[in-house]
Amino acid sequence: MRHAAGGKVCAEAAGVARSVRRAWQGPGRERDLVVLALKATLAAVLAWSVAAWLLRNTLALMAPWVALVLVRTTVYRSVAWAVQQTLAIALGTVVATAGAMVLGRPVAAMLLVLPVMLLIGNWQHFGEQGIAGATSALFTLAGGEWSVSIAADRVLAAFLGAGVGVVVNALVLPPVYLRSVHEAAGGVVRECCAILEAVADGLQGPWRYEQAVRWQERARRLPGLLRGLRSAVEWAEESTRLNPEHRRRARPSGPPGEETLRTLEDVADHLQGLTRVLAEAAADSSAARCVRHTDVTRPYAHFLHGVSQALAAYGRTVTGEDTGEARRELERTLRQVEAAHEDLRARLAGRPVLGPAAMELSGSLLAEARRLTRRLCPGETRGGTDAPAGSGPPAR
Repeated sequence: MRHAAGGKVCAEAAGVARSVRRAWQGPGRERDLVVLALKATLAAVLAWSVAAWLLRNTLALMAPWVALVLVRTTVYRSVAWAVQQTLAIALGTVVATAGAMVLGRPVAAMLLVLPVMLLIGNWQHFGEQGIAGATSALFTLAGGEWSVSIAADRVLAAFLGAGVGVVVNALVLPPVYLRSVHEAAGGVVRECCAILEAVADGLQGPWRYEQAVRWQERARRLPGLLRGLRSAVEWAEESTRLNPEHRRRARPSGPPGEETLRTLEDVADHLQGLTRVLAEAAADSSAARCVRHTDVTRPYAHFLHGVSQALAAYGRTVTGEDTGEARRELERTLRQVEAAHEDLRARLAGRPVLGPAAMELSGSLLAEARRLTRRLCPGETRGGTDAPAGSGPPAR
């Protein structure tokens, strides 16, 4: 037991050391957290200084507390939380002051005011900041002094803290989370390419049912990566709202957007369909003869290698710096893939008919191959839209 606890402590220490090293070495999540902590500290100090200058010291604490909480990961979230929190604090302060002045005893006022404020805090328009109303009421009642002027100073301190927190977050290195979107999109593209390469390599020679099942299981994990990409896209779009840094450093193209996400979701769907077809074929010996013959599997493997290269080029069009060169490479690769697809159609059409199962399998393989190719073609549409694959509303 003691050795296990010591091992956990060592593992935690090693993790902390790695995080510190990554924060020191370059941009990343760790450095973002360090910057956020320093900004929150700066906001708290500034809010305390201003409040101590304008208000009595017993109430100055409210300003740095609010400022510290409101230095959030996006400017938009800081503004939204500032509105919600200051309204909740003002309401809690006013209700607590009125209750204390009427009842004259803090305990009696707590018994009346706190349940009311906790219930009001669940109002959806307060969001996550509803608890601030009850907290402010508790601070007011525990302070021992109640008057209209004290309540006004307390609310003023909250507004000061909120203002300082929002201004610091907006003007001092305001975050724009594009890097996480590029990393998430790149991760999806790399995993899709890796699956395509694994299937293509497997089809170069004899392949077994166990291999096909592994390909299918790997493809089934793609939706989890896509959920992470969707979350990163939404986060990046929020980080550009009300962000002055976004306007100062605007680029002609933004991060991967909704259309890119739909494209990769379609690619993942087609990969799941392809691996499912191969797994079912491997389990059906009468159908598997059609694709296990080397004059069929090798051209199909060559086609999948080409699709993998085209997908990698597509990934660079939405995550790289030189998108023009990447798009030209994508177009060149897709022309090669189209030629490979036509050769594959000719070979499968020229195979002797082996039965209904083999015919169904040949058609499924050709259909999945065609869907994969078309979804990456610039100008291809989905659901009747005219947007090219990879384009979308720029988030920058």
